[in-house]
This record gives sequence, C-alpha cells and structure tokens, in this order.
Amino acid sequence: MAYPPSDDTIAAVRAAISATLSKEPPELTTQTRLFSDLALDSTSVIELLMALEDTLNLHIDPDELTPEVFETVGALAEYVEACLAGQQVPADGY
Repeated sequence: MAYPPSDDTIAAVRAAISATLSKEPPELTTQTRLFSDLALDSTSVIELLMALEDTLNLHIDPDELTPEVFETVGALAEYVEACLAGQQVPADGY
C-alpha cells in the first residue's frame, strides 16, 4: 500500500520545480500535472531530476523511471520518497 508522500518530500519536490522553472510556481498540490499544468518538457524534467539528486543527495536510476512518475507532483514525490527509503542505511551499517 502506497502512503501519501511526507510534507518534507513535497517541499523538496516543490523547491526543485521552482529551481527548474527559475520562478516560484503557482499553487502546487499533489494533483498538479507536471507537463500540462506546469508546462515542463523533457529537457526541464531532466533538470528537475538533477535538482532533486543534488538537493536530496539522491541517486535516480533512469531505468526505473516510468511515465507515471511524471504525471503529477504527488506521483513524483512518491517516487522520490521510495528512492530515499531504498537508500537508507540501517543503523548497524549492514
């Protein structure tokens, strides 16, 4: 079962979108569509992914990406959250 992304993850995605657009985007919700509502294109999506990698110290594997990841802000935030959870190192280091 997927859980809604955390407020911190939504904020990180929002900041990355703002950096990619070089302006503060209009009101963003988890339902905001990246391509139709924000007019992102394939080049700006790459910039967005790079911004997320830089700000969250995240590694995004392009082979794992599907078109559904880029449908909405919420879908992208869920993907980011799953990546972050997969990168966590257990407290014992193993």
